[in-house]
Amino acid sequence: MKSLRILGVLAGLLIAACGGSKIQQDLFPYNQAWELAYLGSSGPEPDALFPDRKPYLIFEADSKKAMGNSGCNGYAAPIEVSGASLSFGTPGPSTLMYCGEGEGLFREMLQQADLWELTADGKLQLLHGEILLMGFRKIPNPE
Repeated sequence: MKSLRILGVLAGLLIAACGGSKIQQDLFPYNQAWELAYLGSSGPEPDALFPDRKPYLIFEADSKKAMGNSGCNGYAAPIEVSGASLSFGTPGPSTLMYCGEGEGLFREMLQQADLWELTADGKLQLLHGEILLMGFRKIPNPE
């Protein structure tokens, strides 16, 4: 009888562990606009790289795409989310205005991101392994 209880507890833990990534994926902040707040833990200030307009992204749940603006040009790329893992596919076509160094850096860093996390203060952080690449703050969805 005691061994049956132990087996039941172990089975429950196994089921809970297997369902963990789905719960995490359900928490991914889809359909919310996120504006770039910082680059790395000691990177340049976004205001210096993007004096006119900061990049923002909206992760669309239905289409599994990241849409938004990467400085002064539009941005759209497929995304894949699985638990805490995140990957950006090849961005689609966009306008070709020159926006300074910031836009290229922003796009390169998105391609390097492989993990995501939400901080206690509600920021969305993108990481490459344990290296913080960039952080975003919630903003109202653009019209």
